[in-house]
Amino acid sequence: MLMRAAVLTAFHAPMEIREVEIADPGPGEVRVRIKASGVCGSDLKAIDGKSPVVSGPPFILGHESAGVVESAGDGVTGLEPGDHVIIAMNGPCGRCRPCGAGRFHLCAGPARLPTIMGGRPRVTLDGANVRRFIGIGSFAEYAVVPELMCVKIAESLPFAAMSLLACGVVTGVGAVLNVARVRPGATVLVVGCGGVGLNVIQGAVLAGASTIIAADVAERKLKQAGLLGATHTLPAEDLPRQVGDLVRGGVDYAFDATGAPGVLAQAFASTQPGGTTVMVGSPPAGHPMELDTGLLFASRRLMGTQGGDAAPHRDLPMLATQYERGRLDLDALISERLPLADVNEAVAHVRQGSVARTVITF
Repeated sequence: MLMRAAVLTAFHAPMEIREVEIADPGPGEVRVRIKASGVCGSDLKAIDGKSPVVSGPPFILGHESAGVVESAGDGVTGLEPGDHVIIAMNGPCGRCRPCGAGRFHLCAGPARLPTIMGGRPRVTLDGANVRRFIGIGSFAEYAVVPELMCVKIAESLPFAAMSLLACGVVTGVGAVLNVARVRPGATVLVVGCGGVGLNVIQGAVLAGASTIIAADVAERKLKQAGLLGATHTLPAEDLPRQVGDLVRGGVDYAFDATGAPGVLAQAFASTQPGGTTVMVGSPPAGHPMELDTGLLFASRRLMGTQGGDAAPHRDLPMLATQYERGRLDLDALISERLPLADVNEAVAHVRQGSVARTVITF
């Protein structure tokens, strides 16, 4: 079956809209007609050759997506053509040791690593295989993915909003609820108010935090942080002093959503003794991290997260429900909607930091 896709044919180059061939779904797989796909910072890293899961072009990027099941392979029992779904970033096998311990984001099932590295060959261009970002590749009209990666949603829910749940929202909210487990009444610092950081803020609101401090270098982003629940906003400089002026002794929880070298240390130093810092943003691979180790003696904790440590079939329906109830604002995150033909323009806007989220719609 032929379809249009945005193909990365060389690092540091614009994607090309090409006609490619996508296979029929195999056993346990479904083919999803993509209706919306968010443009994420991880896609930019892949374009720049800095993604650990993109070995080289040609590649189809895009992973934050939602759509409609078009066809199903043998053995698919939970989905049928016409179902509306979110494509999750992972499909836990439910049988390996991490899954047995409830750590679904660390699934070590036999299909996990191949999926991360591009999935089984399902797309070809001029007879050559084209790999897909974490086995999805949603900057395309269709995606063939395992049934386990699809979470069914109500037909009444808008695809653009639902697509954001797959990555940016579940990563940010999950960092609060699943990783840090912020308690009601706690004080929180969020550094970096882009697409993920804004959802850390929304997660802190859901958790019942009493004080939510947002820090960023861009005034526009701080304004949006305030609209989504931040109680205080700060320029992202000299954070331990500024935070200490607002919360004596430092905050209970700090989240670094930037991945920028040096920011994590400031966030860590902004917590009180016994506080927790979560590294949400992805730093450059192999980059050393410097911390004041003396702060660790006061029982401060440093944690990492992968996609908000989410269990897709547990967390995505919960987030969709919060959206339906008006407790999670997804529409405010969407700065613009663009067609697939304008995918490079969308990437440029994300790179400029002028949008919270751009969504490619089909």
